[in-house]
Amino acid sequence: MNIDVLLKLFIPKDVSFYPLFEKQADLIVTTSETLRALMLTTKMEDRDPLIMQIKQLEHDGDQLIHEILQHLNKSFITPFDREDIQSLASTMDDILDYMNGVGQRVHLFKPKKFPAEFLAIAEVILRAAHEIKDSVHGIQHPAKNKDKIFESCSRLNKLENSADELYHSGISRLFEQEEDTRELIKHKEILATLEKAVDMQEDVSDVIKTILVKMV
Repeated sequence: MNIDVLLKLFIPKDVSFYPLFEKQADLIVTTSETLRALMLTTKMEDRDPLIMQIKQLEHDGDQLIHEILQHLNKSFITPFDREDIQSLASTMDDILDYMNGVGQRVHLFKPKKFPAEFLAIAEVILRAAHEIKDSVHGIQHPAKNKDKIFESCSRLNKLENSADELYHSGISRLFEQEEDTRELIKHKEILATLEKAVDMQEDVSDVIKTILVKMV
């Protein structure tokens, strides 16, 4: 029998990764809630505290992924493939990066108002964040939670499709109705970043499905 197989049989897997992934997923939900709150603001002076909060949450995420990767370097037997651990941690961190990117663009561009699509996509991001949280919290027991996780991943795919539709309808409306070129450019850039955040959420779904297929 191969020595690696023997080691895996007798040395327990390092399950301490799971709480770290769960913290990442919880952080995505909290950041999504803050992003939605930002998109609900109607006054410019109400934006900055929320933007600062999103930036701090993204910074917390950076520290968390650093901890995960450090732990990966020190771990001997991991709960699933090392490349999948790195991929899951990195894609979840990308979601936080793009949500912070939305906040920073709002801060820099200072759009006069938020079109309806901003809030609509932010709400999609929040719904997708809860699906990610449910999936990540269930992955420690893949056989037991397989069906629920695959269902969540399916809903994530549908949410990404709805975000695409909102993005394209928002761009179309901008070019039809927005007469201020500067505002049009601002809105287009923020919309694109919102939509990219949802893309990253679907990427997390793809990584989770890959992990499940290998584990069950």
